Amino acid sequence: MTEPKQRISRHDRITADIRHRIVSGDWPPGHQLPVETVMAQSHGVSRMTMNKALTRLAREGYLIRRKKLGTFVAQPRAQSASMEIADIEAEVGQMGQDYRFALLLRAVRELDAVEADDIGSGAKAGQVALSLRGLHSADGQPFCHETRLVNPAQAPGVLDQDFAATPPGSWLLRQLPWSEASHRIRALNADAGLARALALNDGDACLEIVRRTRTAEGWVTWARLVYPGDSHQLVAAFAPRDRSDQA
Repeated sequence: MTEPKQRISRHDRITADIRHRIVSGDWPPGHQLPVETVMAQSHGVSRMTMNKALTRLAREGYLIRRKKLGTFVAQPRAQSASMEIADIEAEVGQMGQDYRFALLLRAVRELDAVEADDIGSGAKAGQVALSLRGLHSADGQPFCHETRLVNPAQAPGVLDQDFAATPPGSWLLRQLPWSEASHRIRALNADAGLARALALNDGDACLEIVRRTRTAEGWVTWARLVYPGDSHQLVAAFAPRDRSDQA
């Protein structure tokens, strides 16, 4: 006696169809899908059913849904080595995408007590610093929101740079030596400001990297880099320690 065939739901059928179009290359990375109502009509289903299918594919990593922008086929995830200082422009270039940087703020001002405490390395409230804020984009989509403080005393020439065209991180990597760096990495949910900057919904998952660099003479730069959680990952390579070191 043969078992009856299991019925495939409309939701599963639509999900499989869209997934096939992505995997086959018919819909390449960055391809924008038609609006939800149009897709629902073309598949003969309700908007609720279509939304359920698209949400599932976004959860699986095939799609990215951007508030007010639409639904797109996901790009390959960018990845950074957690023990290195990565150049964001180079990261985007390695994925074969077009890179852009937009400077949102540039100001010379004094550090407040909270900033000085987080920087450490001899930073003091009232110390003059260059404050920068900018947005890195890949193929026209927000890739990373950057907030940066630079110590002019340890970065000769930095106050002469407007950073309208050159990303500050790239300039600093080329121009300045550093002897020590640290990363603080955590997951967070986008607040209203980050959501607007990164074209996310309020509360969407993000990856935050806070980086500090210094020399023997003091701190050089403090940077906060925030990425959409669905487009970035960190990697680390390591080897087992010598057993003689393990007590």
